[in-house]
Amino acid sequence: MEYVYGALLLHSAGQKVDEKNLEKVLKGAGVEVDEGRVKSLVSGLKDLNIEDVLKNAASMSVAAPAAAKEEAPKKKEQKKEEKKEEKSEASQEEAMEGLSALFG
Repeated sequence: MEYVYGALLLHSAGQKVDEKNLEKVLKGAGVEVDEGRVKSLVSGLKDLNIEDVLKNAASMSVAAPAAAKEEAPKKKEQKKEEKKEEKSEASQEEAMEGLSALFG
């Protein structure tokens, strides 16, 4: 995660996200640098527009809680329906037991 944070820090500071700069940031933060991970991250970010990704991530994080709020009432309704079904099944069983007592 530190590697991604370092790349985001470089991007927000207007610096080029390359291996040399990312290693400097990580070493400055006291992180033991794995050159393979640095190369992998930098090559993965090469063809990526970080600004667009950040904008999309911000809009998705706003949309997610709204969707969760819509799901909550549905779940409550489902639980209520399940409880009603359980009660009706239990009352049917009790009625059957009462009838069996009549017929011995």
